[in-house]
Amino acid sequence: MLRRTLLQLLAGTGIALDGQVLGSVENIRRRMDDTLVSATVSAAMLDQWEEATIGFGRQYMNTPPLRLLCDVLLEFSAVRKAMEQRQPVDLQERLCRMAAQLSGLSGMIMINLGDHRLARSFFRTGRTAADETGDRALRAWVTAREALVPLYYGDPREALNLAKKSRDMAGQTPCAAQAMAPVVEARALAMLSGSGKKDVVDQAKRALSRARAAFSQMTANEQDDSTFGYTERQLYFHQGDALVKLGQAMEADLILEQALTKYGPSDWLDPTFIKFDRAQCKLLEGDIDEAMEMAQKTLASLGDGCRPGILMQRAHEMAREVEAKDPNHKGLKLFQEALRAAPMEDPGGDA
Repeated sequence: MLRRTLLQLLAGTGIALDGQVLGSVENIRRRMDDTLVSATVSAAMLDQWEEATIGFGRQYMNTPPLRLLCDVLLEFSAVRKAMEQRQPVDLQERLCRMAAQLSGLSGMIMINLGDHRLARSFFRTGRTAADETGDRALRAWVTAREALVPLYYGDPREALNLAKKSRDMAGQTPCAAQAMAPVVEARALAMLSGSGKKDVVDQAKRALSRARAAFSQMTANEQDDSTFGYTERQLYFHQGDALVKLGQAMEADLILEQALTKYGPSDWLDPTFIKFDRAQCKLLEGDIDEAMEMAQKTLASLGDGCRPGILMQRAHEMAREVEAKDPNHKGLKLFQEALRAAPMEDPGGDA
């Protein structure tokens, strides 16, 4: 009707504003109203999804990664389906936030499962979703978490660059990334320059000092959230890990011992890393017997579903370091046999 009216006007034909034309005008306006208010998800449904997302974050430390990944991706798929339809601005922003968090959490799980390519892909998706929210703290969180991919998989220089980018994104906003990013910087510096160099030790310790200062500025909720925030126990763990890499065995062991006391009995992922780090401290101090005994007990404590690739990689590194120091050590053969009997979980396997 409106196209025909327009053509008639262009042709110079007089047109009366009759009921038919006005009806077409009103119909177009009504359709726009319907589009603007026809959200396919309710605020209550979004509340449930947000609660589920927070719940997945709590499960991250004590649930086998492959099982958690399945739950996370089912929720991620539901959020994606809702985003296919146009939503009101406030609901769309909440959906983008959840998409960024769930994508970032999926990337974290893929790191643990040993698939760094998929981890990178999830973090890239998380960055895209976070950009839609305009939230600097969220964008910085995704980038700080992404920095762990090159940190764990052999490119500390890129980890350092991503950590600095995260720090710049956070700016002066008190948030988890302000504490996480300098810790990653310290760990990457240690890996780049080896242990014992005073200038590197000083740089790394300055970064750790910045992390502690930033942590003190975080909200209580963020300090209590080990996935989307940053907890005191994680700060202790990562400080200790950086000091191990810097060759500061005595100081590292004291901090790692404190970190271990802050985890609960159901937490297994970080505590396992901490125990391997403490074994590494003993190795640095020259006590190979104690190092092997600690590593053996740590490996034996891991049940089915709790041997992700990143953890078993750390165990194999321990075996190689002992072999380099004492290839005929009596505990080494037993540890290597235990490693062969406890293969890492395959990220492509069934849940």
